[in-house]
Amino acid sequence: MSKPIADHATVIAQTQKWLEKAVIGLNLCPFAKAVHIKNQIRYVVTDAATDEELMEVLMDELELLAETNPEKIDTTLIIHPQVLNDFEDYNDFLDVADGALEEMDLDGILQVASFHPDYQFADTDKNDIGNYTNRSPYPTLHLLREESVDRAVEAFPEAEDIFEKNLETMEKLGHEGWDALDLDVKRQVKE
Repeated sequence: MSKPIADHATVIAQTQKWLEKAVIGLNLCPFAKAVHIKNQIRYVVTDAATDEELMEVLMDELELLAETNPEKIDTTLIIHPQVLNDFEDYNDFLDVADGALEEMDLDGILQVASFHPDYQFADTDKNDIGNYTNRSPYPTLHLLREESVDRAVEAFPEAEDIFEKNLETMEKLGHEGWDALDLDVKRQVKE
């Protein structure tokens, strides 16, 4: 069951709240704060209702990001509340998105990261708190510049430890702590 679709401003506000309180607030991504403070994140809410419509938006945004000065837009969040609400379908779409990068000769220049309300890492239970590192209020494709990622990794010497540190953070926080953040990210019902 999908949640009612809010207006674009509300979708962006909920996504920014999640970014500020979870991603930056819990330091899940040590690179996010700088681009957020500099207003270098482009938020795109799409009314796409099919995979094909979303692919058009994705390709347009990949092209825009590739052609735009990173000082103006360093990264883009494509928030798509009306399509790919099923996590398995969303996960399958990521392969298609990677194919678009190759087709557009942007592989190695840009990359697509993923966030979803039902995000689930392989070989985990859907209720594992570690999955919440990638849970967002709406299905979201995160477009990143490889060059920016490389610079951030150089500046953060233990970049390879981020995933493990995030799991530790989430374990300490627990479901109650996550719920207390009040992020508009739905919580899976335990079976």
